[in-house]
Amino acid sequence: LRRIRELLENPNTNALDFIDDFKLNLFTEEIFVFTPKGQMRSMPFGATALDFAYDIHSRVGDRCIGAKINNRLVPMSYKLKSGEQIEVLVSEKQAPKEDWLDFVITAKARTKIKEYLRDEKKELSAAGKITLEKKLKVLKIFSTESNLQKLCTFYKVSTPMDLYYRIAIHAIELKDLKQLVVLDKKLGTRSLVLPKNEQKSFDQVVKEVRGKADFLVLDDKLQSLDYELSDCCNPIRGDDVFGFLTDHKKLQIHRTTCPNAIKLMSNFAYRIVKAKWSNTEKVSFLAGIKVTGTDEVGLVNNITSIISSEYNINMRSLSFDTNDGLFDGTVMVYVYDTNHLTELIKKLKKVSGVMKVFRIDSN
Repeated sequence: LRRIRELLENPNTNALDFIDDFKLNLFTEEIFVFTPKGQMRSMPFGATALDFAYDIHSRVGDRCIGAKINNRLVPMSYKLKSGEQIEVLVSEKQAPKEDWLDFVITAKARTKIKEYLRDEKKELSAAGKITLEKKLKVLKIFSTESNLQKLCTFYKVSTPMDLYYRIAIHAIELKDLKQLVVLDKKLGTRSLVLPKNEQKSFDQVVKEVRGKADFLVLDDKLQSLDYELSDCCNPIRGDDVFGFLTDHKKLQIHRTTCPNAIKLMSNFAYRIVKAKWSNTEKVSFLAGIKVTGTDEVGLVNNITSIISSEYNINMRSLSFDTNDGLFDGTVMVYVYDTNHLTELIKKLKKVSGVMKVFRIDSN
């Protein structure tokens, strides 16, 4: 309850991050470790020395440079074991880094690290904004919303805050800014204009492909948009899908039931494009099928005959394993759409000995 309260007290916590961090503290085994003064503390199984430092105090965690376990020097990423005595080593010059998130597991540690990084990014963004505004002032350009959007498109960042941050850490050089400045001869004013090859924004590219439709229609016309089927959920024709525009103007197609769908829709709503499949062309999609049941003579032959002979479907791979009279098989097939796959699954369920048949992700 104390740990949950600490999470809830942070007003800037993203809802999805809160759920992820909260789950880390549920149903975990505990270990018991000791401070140098003999005070016992319980920690989740798999916790590191850095987790322990943050459990002592957030400032101790922020300044942690390592630890001593039973008087032996260990790195921050060292995984603790029950009964160990821990002394945290700190330095005033130390500060949280993004790679710390790779090895801390407690919600408190993750929340405090993210909070520090977010505040640091805000500070750096403020400095970057001042740098950009000075540069624009020298070029006699107004820092308008329109001009900022053009700069974001030119430097391939999603938001003005990202632009300011990248300027502050010198990931973006402003020496190229002069080539965007043009003079309106009639009005005698200056403005920003993107080079011709950078003119198209995400919205413009999508609108061109969409035409007048409400949905992006997935067919061979989309080759100009450089779209790809996502590896995390492997959509096939007939699945409910949506498009996600990446930083490189690629359109990734995800199933609406994709494990990453909620996070993408929540954090990057402006990059989501409604999509549907065209009904005109027949293209093969890779899909995975899991088959389980009781082992019988000729079972594999019956399954492959249905797939290859009756449905004329190409198989990419076939794997079956038996144990104590039960079998577990995985078949990777090329199908046209969800209807094609559903019909195949219904047929396979009727094979003698087969108990379950269901679709799996092809990866």
